[in-house]
Amino acid sequence: MPRDFQKEYDQYQSKPEQLKNRAKRNAARAKLTKKGAVRKGDGKDVDHKKGIPGGNGFGNLRVQPKSANRSFPRNKNAGKK
Repeated sequence: MPRDFQKEYDQYQSKPEQLKNRAKRNAARAKLTKKGAVRKGDGKDVDHKKGIPGGNGFGNLRVQPKSANRSFPRNKNAGKK
């Protein structure tokens, strides 16, 4: 069964909380692009050390390869012991 992107957007991605989170992720990427830490097409992700609610301060942002940033499950205790 093919993936229904419109349904996903309607049920999840269009929620106000998710729109705010996406805006924070985009702002973080823009901030590090302006600083010169990342650039378009470099295969890097901008990671929030404390998660999205942690903010976009330079101390909370880091640049990681996509393979490292997307390699663990996204839950409350991901990557923590």
